[in-house]
Amino acid sequence: MRTVLAAASLLLSVTPAFAHEVGFGNGFADELWSTDPWLLIPLYAAAILFLVGTWRLWRRAGSGRGIRYWQAACFWTGWSVIAIALVSPLHWFAERMLTAHMVEHEFLMVAAAPLLVLSRPLTAFLWALPIGARRWLGTLATAPPIAALWIALTNASVATLIHVATIFAWHTPSLFEAATSNPLLHKLQHATFLVTALLFWWAILNLPKRQLGVGAAHLFATMMAMSLLGALLTLTPRLWYPSYSAPLLGFTPLEDQQLAGLVMWIPGCAVYAIAALVFLAVWIAASGRYELQPAKIKVLPTG
Repeated sequence: MRTVLAAASLLLSVTPAFAHEVGFGNGFADELWSTDPWLLIPLYAAAILFLVGTWRLWRRAGSGRGIRYWQAACFWTGWSVIAIALVSPLHWFAERMLTAHMVEHEFLMVAAAPLLVLSRPLTAFLWALPIGARRWLGTLATAPPIAALWIALTNASVATLIHVATIFAWHTPSLFEAATSNPLLHKLQHATFLVTALLFWWAILNLPKRQLGVGAAHLFATMMAMSLLGALLTLTPRLWYPSYSAPLLGFTPLEDQQLAGLVMWIPGCAVYAIAALVFLAVWIAASGRYELQPAKIKVLPTG
């Protein structure tokens, strides 16, 4: 247990320590690295829960069992991506440059979210809790209203619609501008992007092999919607978001908007396209195996 507490202490101290070591002077470093408790507390709480839960489970079942090594690697990589997006200097630039803001959103939706879903962190989170809390949460999760809501939200079609609708809604000029000027709305924007992306990837990545073709269709549909939004941002001749009108790093505001659109259009959509192609390949291979299986002939007894 002392090892777990030491690791947790290290997690809690790493960001402030790094901020003070940045060579821009302490005041500027503190501004570059976010110290917002609304970001740090959930981030570190998730890290500590996963760390403690993994340690307890591996102590009971054996190292690498229950939570595999590659799942632990997925969690910590996804966790690090969220930290980079919301705590590192990228967040500072995202408040001043639309392209950095778009990179931040893509980190959350197409990098952190699928990695966290693949890690299946709920197992570790539950093992981090006292056994009484685990039983209570298990009873709550299996309650008919909660179970029905979860099944509805993680339906592939519903999750895709919610995710795409959320992205388009927040990128309307009026709502996007409101989020940039209101810290509470800005946090809500990040939270809804991440939560709906988690729902989307959970629904897609948990499809059975026979339905991976359907998953590929949803991935392609999401890619096309994101491509449309990215193309509109890239090709429009007018500025959508006046709050990003101050030039930065030599870019004019319109060039910044066009580059942000390209970030969404090309690397962002490429993740959905690659995932869809992988799904199609696995689906076709699985379909071939099902077709090649010999039919079982039942021989009836005679006489």
